[in-house]
Amino acid sequence: MAQNDFELIVVGAGIVGMSAALWAQKEGLKTLICDPNPPGSGTTYGSACTIATYACIPVNSPSVFTSLPHLLTSRESPLSFNLWHGLKNPRWMVSFLKNCRTANVRHISQTLGQILAQADAGLNPLITEARAEDLMVSNDCLYVWSSRSGYEGALESNAMRRAQGVDFNELSPDEVRQLEPDLQLPVHRGLHFKGARHVTNPQELVTRMQKRFQALGGTYLPHSVIRCRPDDTGVTAYMSDGTQIRAGRLALCAGARSCQISGSGAERLPLGTERGYHILYRNHGGLVSRPVGWAEAGFYATPMAHGLRIAGTVEINAIDAAFNTRCTNYLQRKSHEMFGPLGPPEDTWLGHRPTMPDALPVIGYSPASDRIILAFGHQHIGLTLGGVTGRIVTDLARGQPSLCDITNFAPQRFGRRD
Repeated sequence: MAQNDFELIVVGAGIVGMSAALWAQKEGLKTLICDPNPPGSGTTYGSACTIATYACIPVNSPSVFTSLPHLLTSRESPLSFNLWHGLKNPRWMVSFLKNCRTANVRHISQTLGQILAQADAGLNPLITEARAEDLMVSNDCLYVWSSRSGYEGALESNAMRRAQGVDFNELSPDEVRQLEPDLQLPVHRGLHFKGARHVTNPQELVTRMQKRFQALGGTYLPHSVIRCRPDDTGVTAYMSDGTQIRAGRLALCAGARSCQISGSGAERLPLGTERGYHILYRNHGGLVSRPVGWAEAGFYATPMAHGLRIAGTVEINAIDAAFNTRCTNYLQRKSHEMFGPLGPPEDTWLGHRPTMPDALPVIGYSPASDRIILAFGHQHIGLTLGGVTGRIVTDLARGQPSLCDITNFAPQRFGRRD
């Protein structure tokens, strides 16, 4: 058997993969990270940029059963659904709906709350290591509801947040406008998440992490891993350029494309994709001083280094389906309702949120082999959970107890339940 070239290969250089690589190299593991695209240029790049430690409420909800017809048919809905894609993926759709039951939602919220409580412990050391403190803004975050019905429909979710220890204040319309006077949408109520942060340039954050990773002796390879083969002593990774690389372990952190790598065990899992969009107004970054989420409209307005980003929506469709201008037109229309006339956006973007039907990431040893660690499926909170997931991956690669209980994130949970 060939000698292992590395102790760990990390597949995928988004926030999750780069966090895993930097944690591993920092802890003394000889690490290789592989991605044909520039680090942080995928879903990480286009996110709403929030470190959303308060985001313990899953997309799954009992209200889906009553609100779904409106969400699917209304021009003013943040959800777009391709029926043909849904019919081709019944396992995912049925499992998603099953996890909209009240008891399941409470379990999911509690599980997310537990790992979100460790998010800063996973991310902050990497920010320091990468000297990226200047990219972080600590100015809290707002949710606003423009209608009484929308707010009252969220009361149970907000109670679940409190149960998970999320620190927030409820705000009146006047209090919301005192914090963000340029908002022009109707405001019924707001939530002020205290201590929340956002990143002004998430790709730059990942780029700095990559530079620090390499400065510590890590290796970056701009190629794809197309398949892998585990055995008793390690893993062989087969690269897109025809080469083979050996490692003691392999961590698969390739987001929505993780299931495309054969031999990893990920291809057996019900990994779906929530396609998300953003638009950017370069000259309007000063309209808000913190991320503001419009709850009913399903998006955030975030002040960034490049301007005002409007990021959100959910499109259930094939990962490689064409760009859906309906989604960006919706964001443009609703952002004008939120702030008044902004003109046309200077940039539009489509990304792919990796999503499991129970809204929980997959973190743990692969069903195929404990030589392979799976870490993907972070849905809307990959930027938030990237650091802690990277630390857990490193613990698993070293054979150490993980930072927190990851039983509910195990890949094997789908074999037990579905």
